[in-house]
Amino acid sequence: MTETLNKYPEVQNYIGGNFESNGQDKLDIICPLDGTTLSTMPLSNSDDLDKAVKAAQAAYPAWSETPIKDRVQVFYKYKTLMEQNIDELAELVHLENGKTIGEARAEVEKSIELTEFACSLPQLVEGEVLEVSKGVECRIEKKPIGVVASIAPFNFPHMVPHWTIPNAIALGNCLILKPSEIVPISSIRIAEMLKKAGLPDGVLNIVHGAKEIVEAICNHPGIEAVSFVGSTKVAKIVYKASTSALKRCVALGGAKNHLLVLPDAHLEMTASNVVASMSGCAGQRCMAAAQMVGVGAIDHIIDKMCEEAKKLIPGENLGSVISAVAKERIERYITEAEEAGAKILVDGRNTTVEGKEGGFYVGPTIIDHVTPDMAIAQDEVFGPVVTIIRTKDLDEALSLENQSPYGNAAAVFTQSGGLARIVMDRASAGMIGVNIGVPVPREPFSFGGWNDSKFGAGDITGKSSIEFWTKPKKTTIKWNPEAQTNWMS
Repeated sequence: MTETLNKYPEVQNYIGGNFESNGQDKLDIICPLDGTTLSTMPLSNSDDLDKAVKAAQAAYPAWSETPIKDRVQVFYKYKTLMEQNIDELAELVHLENGKTIGEARAEVEKSIELTEFACSLPQLVEGEVLEVSKGVECRIEKKPIGVVASIAPFNFPHMVPHWTIPNAIALGNCLILKPSEIVPISSIRIAEMLKKAGLPDGVLNIVHGAKEIVEAICNHPGIEAVSFVGSTKVAKIVYKASTSALKRCVALGGAKNHLLVLPDAHLEMTASNVVASMSGCAGQRCMAAAQMVGVGAIDHIIDKMCEEAKKLIPGENLGSVISAVAKERIERYITEAEEAGAKILVDGRNTTVEGKEGGFYVGPTIIDHVTPDMAIAQDEVFGPVVTIIRTKDLDEALSLENQSPYGNAAAVFTQSGGLARIVMDRASAGMIGVNIGVPVPREPFSFGGWNDSKFGAGDITGKSSIEFWTKPKKTTIKWNPEAQTNWMS
């Protein structure tokens, strides 16, 4: 990679094991912490994608025929490299995404866990064999599907690519990664470290760009499957385009997660969990607490939440949002809610950080007396903001949660096992928390929501990913001609 005057060298495509610049228009990569330029990135076109597909197709025969126990040896070595370089990787996520160093380190640790799961895949895809009749056996083997693609978002530049890279590749596929054009630098280190770990050239390819590359991935006849993580609006477009082109697709969209807080909830645990959920990663995660639904008398919990929120200091233990556009959008939602009659208990608007005046910061924000018809109660705000809607009982709270078009996560805070069970059964979401504000499943359990938070069958992580990234081959075998005993043999 060639040197530039920016903090990092120019971001380049990674095709067939080589970094290369395509000479197209460039996009500046801005550090959201202070507004400085980190690097530049090429806006690739469909020709660049086609070159990456051909490199993946060339690598596929040898890689797919490599025994899975040999394939995962790459990821054992890669996991060790991530552990040895975690500080560097976390610093990069911190700079290009705006997370705190602690949050960035946790993101890389999750990437390590995802890679560790991929190393266990040989024990999970052993296949099945059954003697179905005298002298006749049937067997099923899981085979890779070919060249696949992953389209990743800005909010987890290191972790979300690891939702797909280790599993898809360990299962024998060759992958094309399209990182977010806002945070592409982490993907370069991923490629460099996988190459060092022994991944053959062409098995992983990276093509940078924006809308044109996404459309090209959906339509390219050489790509068999697409995973997408991003907004619901774009997830619908990607899912429709990919499936119309006869590809497999799982597209994860946005969220409006509801946290139901009951009067008997543990005061300190609930307040700290709700605030951490809404403010972690500056609220820029699809598992964030966006909407608190208070059931009955919960003023004491809200007061404690405000105390906890005021402990968050932008630039110290609260990171930045991703861009000036994001900051303006978040603050507009807050202002519109206030004008509509909501009460701002903790106000994060107009936040600046001394010495980082060019950064994009929104302080923690708690808004009470929000009504379901307000825009801030319906839309995904994607910032360190939690709204509070008051309800008289649990039935009303669950009805409110069920009416949301999204269904990523829901949580309940209570000391009653019976009431928790009701929420677990009736909440319309794919991931449920009980006294947990961010109910992300750990490996081997898969990540995925319901309703408008996910389009497509199956998941791209955990055990469920095996079905998405493979296809079954069924073989029936007979060797003994004397075994003719019934119509089956």
